Amino acid sequence: MKHAEIAVIGGGPAGLMAALAAAEMGAKVTLVDRNSRLGGQLVKQTHKFFGSEKEYASIRGIDIGRILATEVHKNPNIETMLNSTVVAYYPDDGVLGIEVEEKKWVKMKAERIVVATGASEKYLLFENNDLPGIYGAGAVQTLMNEHGVVPGKNVLMVGAGNIGLIVSYQLMQAGVNVKAIIDAAPSIGGYWVHASKVARLGVPILTSYTVKAAYPNEMTGALERAVIWRVDDRWQPVPGTEKVFNVDVMCIAVGLSPLAELLWQAGCKMMYVPELGGHVPVRNDNMETTVSGIYVAGDVAGVEEASSAMMEGRLAGLSAAKSLGYDDGTYEEKKAEALKELENLRSGPVGGKIRKGLAQLAS
Repeated sequence: MKHAEIAVIGGGPAGLMAALAAAEMGAKVTLVDRNSRLGGQLVKQTHKFFGSEKEYASIRGIDIGRILATEVHKNPNIETMLNSTVVAYYPDDGVLGIEVEEKKWVKMKAERIVVATGASEKYLLFENNDLPGIYGAGAVQTLMNEHGVVPGKNVLMVGAGNIGLIVSYQLMQAGVNVKAIIDAAPSIGGYWVHASKVARLGVPILTSYTVKAAYPNEMTGALERAVIWRVDDRWQPVPGTEKVFNVDVMCIAVGLSPLAELLWQAGCKMMYVPELGGHVPVRNDNMETTVSGIYVAGDVAGVEEASSAMMEGRLAGLSAAKSLGYDDGTYEEKKAEALKELENLRSGPVGGKIRKGLAQLAS
């Protein structure tokens, strides 16, 4: 049995900021992550961030990950457990079950827990959606930005949100031909600054279109052709509107779902909020769930941008430490700053969907 004052589950942007914030207040933190290095999705994000200086604006995601990971490893109040997956929460005694390096089982009793487990990619149902050559956007980013491997020569991108637009541009930078970007929604979901970059390079962005089917090469069995068709205002396919693309890669970027299994196990009250990606935990403005001592931050609390995840992580870490009595008199000021940063990030028309989703949690 291992003991921790504060256990932070997940070493992505939210978890890193939560650990640093709690340690800053004087708490002892154990940061648990299933990967071999810290950073989460930041390790594959080569684009520059928006926001303010506090969210590392104009710095590339990969560099933000390195900065935060270095700060964590240098902090004497933070212990890291890498290659360690939290797979269970025992609500009777509040103990975490952790598989370490696929070799041993460790139980951890933490006085406070910050769940920052992120999200998983959503998928689409269509004929032959399991062919080799059909990837999630995260897998494509991993291949290219971590391993330097292009997934193929000709790509159909499915999804015109920020992820789809950013990955399309990264594919083009790597010399891959992006034949089109499609989205079932009637308008582009991502920032126009991302959409304009690929549009200027001649990539068509087709809204109100979805995938009808994928077809394999007879010799290799891998993707060779994709067929799309238009959907009407009720999201129903319109026969006779099919378009065919000869592609060896289809990249699916149709959103994320919060990885909330541990929260379900813990008995946290959950609510289905489509604007936030699916089932998310009900929590207060300290990011504490309905189960006392369990806090959340990042995509597991509602799918947003990494900048918001970092601020939520900071808020959760500060609040968890404060609840244990760690406060040098700066907590209220630091909390107010984090809340103000979140408000700024969610302002304007782009943040309208997030504000609508959060309003449902508050009602």
